[in-house]
Amino acid sequence: MSATHHHQETIPNGLLFAMAGLVLASLLAVAAVRWSGVSIHAPDASAAVTRSLRFEDRADGSVAVIDARSGHEVERVQGEAGFLRGALRALTRERRMRDLGPETAFELIGRADGRLTLHDPATGVRIDLESFGPTNAATFARLLTLNRSAAPQGAAR
Repeated sequence: MSATHHHQETIPNGLLFAMAGLVLASLLAVAAVRWSGVSIHAPDASAAVTRSLRFEDRADGSVAVIDARSGHEVERVQGEAGFLRGALRALTRERRMRDLGPETAFELIGRADGRLTLHDPATGVRIDLESFGPTNAATFARLLTLNRSAAPQGAAR
């Protein structure tokens, strides 16, 4: 007959209290920074190119992308175009909540570090497009250069 011994390994209480204290200290430090109002965001890189764009729904269900400076249509977006439509929906919803119309064009900003920002100067709302992945950001990136020849000199800042 063999006796089996069950060894139960335990973590010393002192170590458990130290780990709990470390977690609590981390949470308190994060809370203190959040409540202090200190910005934890890295500053934006400078704008390499900016294009003012208007987006207009058409009767056929498409969205016309218009260069606001020249008035020329840059592109006609047909079909679902989920990310583009979703981003615009978010910005226009904010305008509706503030009783603002479509008079002010949106700004598409290509930054020196390669990041893209869609900004609504009317509300101050911005969407950092690279946050949604390279495929979605590319949907807007092409609008920075598409049909540039139709825009007058100095349209890009």
